[in-house]
Amino acid sequence: MSEFPRGRFVWYELMTTDPEAAQEFYGDVVGWSTAPFEGAGTPYTLWMNGESPVGGVMELPGEAQSAGAPPHWLAYIATPDVDETARKAKELGGKVLVPAQDVPNVGRFAVLKDPHGAVFAAYKSATETQDGDGQPKVGEFSWHELATTDHEAALDFYSQLFGWEKTESMDMGEAGTYQMYGQKGQTYGGIYNKTADQPGPPAWLFYAMVPSADQAVEKVKAKGGQVLNGPMEVPGGDRVAQCLDPQGAAFAVHAKPAGAAG
Repeated sequence: MSEFPRGRFVWYELMTTDPEAAQEFYGDVVGWSTAPFEGAGTPYTLWMNGESPVGGVMELPGEAQSAGAPPHWLAYIATPDVDETARKAKELGGKVLVPAQDVPNVGRFAVLKDPHGAVFAAYKSATETQDGDGQPKVGEFSWHELATTDHEAALDFYSQLFGWEKTESMDMGEAGTYQMYGQKGQTYGGIYNKTADQPGPPAWLFYAMVPSADQAVEKVKAKGGQVLNGPMEVPGGDRVAQCLDPQGAAFAVHAKPAGAAG
């Protein structure tokens, strides 16, 4: 039996104002297909990378829209005890936005907000979950980036919930430190302090791996999305770009150098 994947990002959900348009957009940009999820109380569609589901898409609930919530991506992070994780998050200064609840035959989840304002979900599958320590492949999410107001405190919060550890860090000059994190020898992403010109509250940004970031950016523009930054090369030779989809949800694309495994 594989070890429980505590602290791993295991599911990615897009809540949007136009699920059908989003399916067409991400199908072109990232290459996903879709499949209906049977048994959901509200319409829910799976993002499929080949035969493997990587997440889902649903309409942003009306009450969320009324409260001013924009379309957004939400990541689910594995934990062996969702209720305890929610309790711990609250104890550490976070908030419980959606209390722990079950999705029949799927698992248990809670939606939480960290002390600085970024939203994430804790998740425990109802079935055995493979540890999946392999490197991300094209069509999977490969990097998980948190823009916050106190990167040290933020990493401490998530470390207490999920066991994350510091890995490498980069000095970004006046912008401060870009602190990478992960566990068991694998880096999951980076955390940094927002600059004054970055709009909105602290938030997570998720990078989907594509064959070519440059080609993906052209598709983003052709399909009505917006390129916020990039494509640009990052240390190690990878290329990335940060974008908005046509409904306004932020996401990013990531490509390995030509000829690299992926």
